[in-house]
Amino acid sequence: MITIHHLGVSQSDRVVWLMEELGLPYELKWYRRKANRLMPDDYVALHPAATAPVIDDDGRRLTESAVILEHICHRHAGGRFTVSPDQANYPDYLYWMHFNNNALGLYFAQLALGANPEGETTPLVRELLRRRWDGYYAMLEQTLGRTPYLAGDEITCADFMTMYDVVRIIPSGGRSIDDLPNTKAYAARIGQRPAYRKAMEIAGPEATPPG
Repeated sequence: MITIHHLGVSQSDRVVWLMEELGLPYELKWYRRKANRLMPDDYVALHPAATAPVIDDDGRRLTESAVILEHICHRHAGGRFTVSPDQANYPDYLYWMHFNNNALGLYFAQLALGANPEGETTPLVRELLRRRWDGYYAMLEQTLGRTPYLAGDEITCADFMTMYDVVRIIPSGGRSIDDLPNTKAYAARIGQRPAYRKAMEIAGPEATPPG
């Protein structure tokens, strides 16, 4: 059985969502953040990368969301929710699988700027960040104007990866989607999926840790 080491308020909830969509059994181990919002020491000790999510599967410990999602789908679900290289929509799938890196990179750069508001390069960097935010999310909006999901007509791991960036980082400084009607409709559509709703109840940002 897969064990999900879940860090509260983190990207590991997308792994719970995938498992609920697949209907696979799993064990959820919950870790509370410290008062300063950093990882607890026992979570840091799980993996040298000290990042969430982390899973254990058949004696292997894995981290990195994209790696974990594809590993689970190929090893335990016959490739469900993935797209193979010989399919026409594979380039779209591949791009959106890695969009998370772009969005989070901008988010953390924005946080770093907040720590140095008087830096000489700040106005230029802020303009570059704004341009990147607008460009990435314009592509998101255009894509969702053509298809209901990011890699086409069916939901895939690319959606499990990107939904976090669409809704979860906004409250703490991410790019708003209020001016993106296709993206807002996409978020609402996914938000109605039973597996997504259950995963958020179990491990989402408003979930109550056990005990």
